[in-house]
Amino acid sequence: MKRRNFLVALALSSSLLVSGIAGCGSGNGESTTADGAKTLVMATSADYPPYEFFETQRGEGKPVGFDVDIATYITEKLGYELEIQDMDFNGIIPALQAGRADFAMAGMTPTPEREENVDFSSIYYEAKNTIVAKAGSGFKTYEDLAGKTVGVQLGSIQEQEAQEKAKEIGNITLEPRNKISELIQEMKAGRIEAAIVEDTVAKGYIANNPDLEFTTLDGGTEESGSAIAFPKDSELREEFDTVLKEMKEDGTLESLIKKWFEDYYAEQAGAGE
Repeated sequence: MKRRNFLVALALSSSLLVSGIAGCGSGNGESTTADGAKTLVMATSADYPPYEFFETQRGEGKPVGFDVDIATYITEKLGYELEIQDMDFNGIIPALQAGRADFAMAGMTPTPEREENVDFSSIYYEAKNTIVAKAGSGFKTYEDLAGKTVGVQLGSIQEQEAQEKAKEIGNITLEPRNKISELIQEMKAGRIEAAIVEDTVAKGYIANNPDLEFTTLDGGTEESGSAIAFPKDSELREEFDTVLKEMKEDGTLESLIKKWFEDYYAEQAGAGE
């Protein structure tokens, strides 16, 4: 969530289709191209680098990132076209339930609550939560946030965890926003004092905002892995899981992890020098 043109991302409405294929299809979200290939609609919230984000230089106005590369690989492997629909994170599960999308990738963690409404693939990446704050703040634990105003993304696992911790500790004021980029802006403007953000995402923002720092939280949620979400009983889940398994075994997934969680951050750090 960091070094690309976030103004572009914020200017786009949640209903904007960002693939070159027009129309979302009906029913389960599928549509068909002129050559007869089925198009799958992927719901995402493209404000979550390096998972998905807008970067004009690399994406030419379309989302790029770790999740986008995985989705592109899987759909091509299975013979589908891919269409990406950007929306607020808390609208993703409703979109799946309403049949406006065939699957969703947004660095989403399976939780018991979410599993009541959608099905998930196997985990494809593990991550941890962090406290992001202005450099020198020194926040290391949730206890350090007592008496502070803390930002969280609506509908995220970080919001859920922060709500639980706020009840335990008390005197923590939570300020939810739709986009991570909004949390960063609010923090830099002094309207919130910290934000709870996934570590891989925090690294990108810190690389582009040297006035910020982050600290990894210990003992956070155990449900920290990212998975692909599907409408309940979708046949796609098994198809996608088969390809995910192959990607893990043949090194494809590891190469994408290196691309987006090592090379990408090294590139950002170099750009900031």
